[in-house]
Amino acid sequence: MSRVKVYTDGASRSNPGESGIGIIIFDENGTKLKSWNEYTGTLTNNQAEYRALIKSIELINGLKQKQGINFIEFFADSQLMVKQMNLEYKVKDAGLKPLFEKAQKEINTLNLPYKITHIERKLNKEADKLANMGIDNKKAQI
Repeated sequence: MSRVKVYTDGASRSNPGESGIGIIIFDENGTKLKSWNEYTGTLTNNQAEYRALIKSIELINGLKQKQGINFIEFFADSQLMVKQMNLEYKVKDAGLKPLFEKAQKEINTLNLPYKITHIERKLNKEADKLANMGIDNKKAQI
């Protein structure tokens, strides 16, 4: 059984603007299991952060059996999203509410213990780079 660390980031150029998501999943030894980037259309930065979290849950669901995962720690530099997901803040924004609800529903499908931790942006550079690559590579993905 193993623990995984999941770094997620959403990026938006302008707010709202063209956006992308970046995700990196590491095993407990620091080996990269999966990385992902994707163009996500026109979103606010906060919406992109939620989309990154939701996609990371999808990726974990695909990995969890073959990796024998028993604990997941998510890391994100969006303090708002982390505090909302940890039920420390209420979700007041109408554009975020459906994404919050989907993220809560999806995280419960994991049927695993998890923790969502806020980290400084400087500790999330690789996921940020992937999110920006998602925006930059949008022409190849459409």
